[in-house]
Amino acid sequence: MSVLEKKGPAIIIAISIAVPLVVVLLMFMPERFNFLGVEAGLFPLFHACINAMTALLLITGFSLIKAQNKTAHRAVMTTAFVLSAVFLVSYVISKISNEPVPYPDDAPLKWLYLFILLTHIVLSGIILPLVLYTMYFAWTQKFSRHKKIARWTFPIWLYVAITGVLVYVFMYPYY
Repeated sequence: MSVLEKKGPAIIIAISIAVPLVVVLLMFMPERFNFLGVEAGLFPLFHACINAMTALLLITGFSLIKAQNKTAHRAVMTTAFVLSAVFLVSYVISKISNEPVPYPDDAPLKWLYLFILLTHIVLSGIILPLVLYTMYFAWTQKFSRHKKIARWTFPIWLYVAITGVLVYVFMYPYY
């Protein structure tokens, strides 16, 4: 049994607990530190672009595996994973750097926005361990387990990516 097989699940659990905790703590920071000097409005646009690219990669990866092109599927899904990791790092930096922008109480479609935002946030917390386990099973060549969990991971990850773009579209006028 390789080191990855032995320590992988413990690492996945640790990351899956630590990341959401860090994000929540950052949301409630009393003071922000814009150490990169980036304008507040640039982060959301960057995040929306990453989410859109991730969604396109997920759909491409799904199509590739249906076509039995495992090599291309692996490359595309690894790219989606890397983009999601870049998103996560950038998101944490944006939370350190900028105050949250509230959605106005009198804004149109507020309830739709809140529904999309709430489901996006909840599923973002759920998707992290699902993606990590899905990748873990692929890396350790446990393909039957990979396929079983991917059936759940794919639609949730796709939903999170698409709703990430929608949150940006709703918030665009207020950045």
